[in-house]
Parts: sequence; structure tokens; C-alpha cells
Amino acid sequence: MLANFLGKSKPINFIILLSLFTCLFLSASFSHFTAQNFNFYSLVKIVVFLGLYISVFFFYNFIVSKNNLTFDNFYAFFIFTVLLSYFLPIIITFKALITILLYTLFLRKIYSLKSHKKILKKLFDSGFWLGVLVLINPFTAVFSILIYSAIFLHQKAIIHNLITPIIGFLTPGILYFTHCLWFDQLYLFTNLFYFEIPAYLSFYAATPFYWTTITILVLSLLSLIVKSPKALSINNSFKKSWLLLILNISVGVLFALLVPQKNGMELLFIIFPATIIIANGVELIASKFIKNLFFIALLASAISFPFLL
Repeated sequence: MLANFLGKSKPINFIILLSLFTCLFLSASFSHFTAQNFNFYSLVKIVVFLGLYISVFFFYNFIVSKNNLTFDNFYAFFIFTVLLSYFLPIIITFKALITILLYTLFLRKIYSLKSHKKILKKLFDSGFWLGVLVLINPFTAVFSILIYSAIFLHQKAIIHNLITPIIGFLTPGILYFTHCLWFDQLYLFTNLFYFEIPAYLSFYAATPFYWTTITILVLSLLSLIVKSPKALSINNSFKKSWLLLILNISVGVLFALLVPQKNGMELLFIIFPATIIIANGVELIASKFIKNLFFIALLASAISFPFLL
């Protein structure tokens, strides 16, 4: 059944899953672009978007498997692809895809800090990718909490480690400031520092993402409750990664609350840690029947969700 299939992290399983959800993406893309005047330019955009979309999955799978954030299975990858498919109407924009890809690159450096190889490079890169994200959405600056949390959890809080992310963070900002100054468009840079009052959460109640968001948060909370006692009882690298995942989802929720213009894209920042946390909870379920029921329900929801929009 589905639980057995996902329980084996074989390359063919990865290809099958990626192919399945690529079809969902293409279906949503064609529906989106054919609603406009479909032409060769639209086809090129679909190909580019698909390339970015697939890149997100490869980076996600790399982060989870490389850092042993789950057992040797595809539970997290499957849950991630299902949840991400819910947001396809939002993701099918260049800005959204670039944002989620940059966020994945940022997290790749954060979770890789458990290794003691090339620490300064990882810290500079994490600050750099976050700096680029801030140019797109200034409120992503709150994710700097993850950088220093990872340092205190996995590395030593020495001066080099503490300063390097700041240098990386300032680099894209300085380059962007120079560009704006050179082309006499300094207002583009200063506009980054004009903040609006966050919108009311009633926005979600009027969208199809309301119950999706509630479900993600409830499943994450239940998984945290059942997994945390076991994860935190052993002093190993996974304990530190688990604490980082808890911080990750907490900062993601904070970010979603702070964003003034809510359109649903801010919820994508919660999906990464949530899917890994939920997968760890599912791993503890002894009954194969319940696991199969859970995964089948997720798959059915991914197929039917576009028709509910």
C-alpha cells in the first residue's frame, strides 16, 4: 500500500512522486495561462516555472535526507508535495517561486550547520540568502533568529561565527543600495523600510486556505506533543535539529502574523518545518492501516482541492 511505498527511500519512488505532482503543477499552470491568451511566451513561462518548482523539491529532499531530519523514508517529501499543491494558485508567479526557492536555499544552510565543515561559508551564505529575501519581503528579517539559534545549538558562539552572518546579510543590501543610488532610484531602497499595520486574520476565513492552515497547525502540534518527549530525551544531533524545527515553525507563524498584505504566500514559510514535524509524528504510528488512511486522504485532497477553489 501507500505507506509501504513511501517507507522506502528509493530513487524510483522519488521520481514517481515528483512526476505525480509535476502533473498537478502542469494542470494548474495550463489552467492559469489558458485563462489568458496562451502563446509561445506562456509556454516558456510554464517551463521556467516548472524548473523552479522542481528545484524546490530537490532542495527540500536534500535538506531532509542530508541532515537526517526524518527516518529513511519519503513521508516528509510526500506531505510537503501535497501541502504545496494546495498553494499552486499562489505559487504560479515568478515572485512566489523565487521567494520559496530562496527560502529553501536559506534553510539548507541553516540545517547543515550541524556539520563542522566550512562553517564560515555556511554562515555567510545563510546571511546572504536571508538578505536577498529581505529585499523581496522585509519581514523575512525575523528568520535571522534561526541563524543565531543554529549557531548556539550546533556551533560555538565565537566572534567569527556571530559576525559572518551579518556580513552576508548586508552584502545584497549594499549592492541593491548602490544600484538604486547609481540609477537615481533611491526611493526603491527606502521604501523597504516603510511598514504597514498587519492585516486582520479574517483574511484567511474568506479563503480556501483557512481549513488548510488549521489542519497544518493542528497536525504539527499533535506531532510535537507525541515526538518531543522522545526526541528531547536523548542528547544527540537530532535533538538540536528538533529544537531548530520547533523554532522554525514558530518564527514562520510569527512571520505570517506580521506580514501586512496577506495573500496566502506567507503560509509557505510554515510548510517546510511543518511537513517534517508531521512526518516525524506519522513515523510513530504503529498501525499500517492508519498510515495508509492518512496518506490516501492526503492524496485525495491534493487531487480534489483544485476543484474546490
